[in-house]
Amino acid sequence: MMPTTTHIRQSIAPLIIFAALLGFSGPLTAAQCTATSGSLRIPLLELYTSEGCNSCPPADQWLSDLVAHPSSSERVIPLALHVDYWDYIGWKDRFAQAKFSARQRDMALLNHSALIYTPQIMLNGKDFRSWNSTSFSRTVSEINQQSAQAWITMTLIPSGSNDLLVTAQARAPSGAALYVVVYENGLQSEIKAGENQGRRLQHDGVVREWYGPFPVARDGRVSLQQIIHRKPAWAEQKMGVVAFVQDQTSGEILQAMRLAWCAG
Repeated sequence: MMPTTTHIRQSIAPLIIFAALLGFSGPLTAAQCTATSGSLRIPLLELYTSEGCNSCPPADQWLSDLVAHPSSSERVIPLALHVDYWDYIGWKDRFAQAKFSARQRDMALLNHSALIYTPQIMLNGKDFRSWNSTSFSRTVSEINQQSAQAWITMTLIPSGSNDLLVTAQARAPSGAALYVVVYENGLQSEIKAGENQGRRLQHDGVVREWYGPFPVARDGRVSLQQIIHRKPAWAEQKMGVVAFVQDQTSGEILQAMRLAWCAG
């Protein structure tokens, strides 16, 4: 039986600018439509957040600062997964999906915890509560020095007027799985009810679509082709696609990479 899950809201300490991450030149550029992950590990950052949570906006801003910082944004891949379990308190988050709440619960179980909360940061599959301190940049740097445990190749091909064909292949240990995620930056919401009523919230790294898991086969390989149907509200110049490989037993992210949306 799955244990009972509790969700809480976390208080926020002052924001930290990521100066310690300066000096990295990443392998990807916005003009590329194909790329292969490198020999060193790039961590995945998952922010679980909600527009209905009044302690979440500082974490949203923290992630936006990370996205905007040209060096740190290339050494860690930040995603914002908006959960739906705060919608009942007066404001329905238009970015929230039930699958993100389920993902958070599943990740908590892999961390041997029955507790989920917002805002919550998971770094490479582990609950990371000291993200708003200097230990964040140190931890990211340590991960960047680790050898990759998976290798990913991803190609984005415009298909028709609104679609994008994603082709991804990965090599990884048995028990791992490949995921593909579509995200968008530069989003804003005018909050008209609930705990954040009257505020304009800025969002980056917002997950729009989530595909997976695609299990690694016995030969240590997995491949997929996925058509992404671009919705009218999406701004492709602010979008990108992330591929990552996760150990399905421990929850550890073995490697992650991303590409900017490839327009035809």
